[in-house]
Amino acid sequence: MRIRTDWRASLAFVGTVLKYLSVPLAFPIVVALVYSEPVFPFVATIALTIALGYGLERLRPEPDLQVREAMLFVAISWLAVAIVGAVPYVLAGLGTESTLAHPVNAVFESMSGFTTTGATVLGTISVERHSHAIMMWRQLTQWLGGMGIIVLMVAILPELAVSGAQLVESEAPGPQLQKLTPRIAETARILWLVYFAFTVVFIGILYGLNQVGLAPNMGLYNAIAHGFTTLPTGGFSPESRSIAAFSPIVQWTFIPFIVIAGTNFALFWHVFSGERRCFVRNSEFRAYIGAIVGLTVLLAGILYAGAAPELGKLGGVTAGAFENSLRQSAFQVVSLLNSTGYATSDFVEWSSTGKIVLLFAMLVGGCAGSTGGGVKVVRWLIVFKMLRRELFTASHPEVVRPIRLGGNVVDEDAIRGVLGFTFMYLFVFALATLLIALDANHLIETPLEAFSASLATIGNIGPGFGFLGPFGSYTDFPIPSKLLMIFLMWIGRLEIIPVLVMFTGGFWTR
Repeated sequence: MRIRTDWRASLAFVGTVLKYLSVPLAFPIVVALVYSEPVFPFVATIALTIALGYGLERLRPEPDLQVREAMLFVAISWLAVAIVGAVPYVLAGLGTESTLAHPVNAVFESMSGFTTTGATVLGTISVERHSHAIMMWRQLTQWLGGMGIIVLMVAILPELAVSGAQLVESEAPGPQLQKLTPRIAETARILWLVYFAFTVVFIGILYGLNQVGLAPNMGLYNAIAHGFTTLPTGGFSPESRSIAAFSPIVQWTFIPFIVIAGTNFALFWHVFSGERRCFVRNSEFRAYIGAIVGLTVLLAGILYAGAAPELGKLGGVTAGAFENSLRQSAFQVVSLLNSTGYATSDFVEWSSTGKIVLLFAMLVGGCAGSTGGGVKVVRWLIVFKMLRRELFTASHPEVVRPIRLGGNVVDEDAIRGVLGFTFMYLFVFALATLLIALDANHLIETPLEAFSASLATIGNIGPGFGFLGPFGSYTDFPIPSKLLMIFLMWIGRLEIIPVLVMFTGGFWTR
């Protein structure tokens, strides 16, 4: 049996990605120098990434990427980046009691960062024990992973632009790639430019609130740190209490930017190009906003009526307080619907009815072409339209009824792809739930906790229910469960197929 996939070409390009990973690693060095903290963990990691990068590049002097090689490159790149990104955690934790000193914990935190999951093995006390530089690297990993590492590489490296469409399609979230220009490299640059611009604006607003006295603990460090994790819908925070640590006006400021992060970034480019009504015409965006508004109103009513207790120092919800109920519900709905994972209160202590609403939000996901995780709104639209068509054709078998989105007919191959993805997503999610429940039965008290652990990692959401709530951590899970959840975060970010296809014989031999 002959292997026909040119794995050497794929690994050679993985080397290129690792080599350029040394550039963002310089940023936490600057932070370490500002705060007089050790730079060795980052200097050593830079040396490692450069050495690995050049070594892998030598596997194939002039690599060429076809479809299978492109998928292999994307999948292995994300795994390699997460492993290398864990090195600063391990080196910084040597000789200490840091949770991140354990390699599996470090890879878990790194994979959670790059995939913008936001699940963490750091408890509320452990977060505040780490250096500013380590915590900023943790934040930066989410920003790099938000719009996509490969999309960034396609945007800046001419050698990857040749196979750019295949690479971006394998990495970009959603069932389709919307080309904004004829050249895919230019499209990648536009998406990163929009992403970068929103990040800068958000950081500026947060720091501005601090300067006028409306956000006393939102200094420049916190503004940059939260800017790095809001637009990628990441959810990491250097504050142990997440966004509950900040004033109500700061919490309201986060909400529109989380909504922006879950919106197809191509729509913003169309607006900047003069197409003012593109948001109104886009059926996915309308459904996305409808889901946010509907779930927020429902949850706000539940909280206002007193279905949740007052939670005191965790931020909490006060029954009968309109602004408080609306802010808490709006924040948690947009945060979990877009897989951001920030929190303004410990929703684990909310009523069962309120948690069910949040569970629905977690299942929705953001828009295609956004940094949001989950199944994606457009897929749910197609699934519901397909089910409605099946009901109609059952009584009208002679009628040909295509599925339309925004006035455009959806190709039947695309519909089959959506159904295939949705089935695989739900199957892997259900299987992982069972495996986690079996392996961590000493921790899992209710099926909802195992359910949320699986959903929070494959959906790149972060927090779950029970001890996995917004102020909890994944520290106590056994090593096999952590390894499984690392795998779930990996395949969830790449939307399953580019990873699982590597485990089929036909990928390598046909």
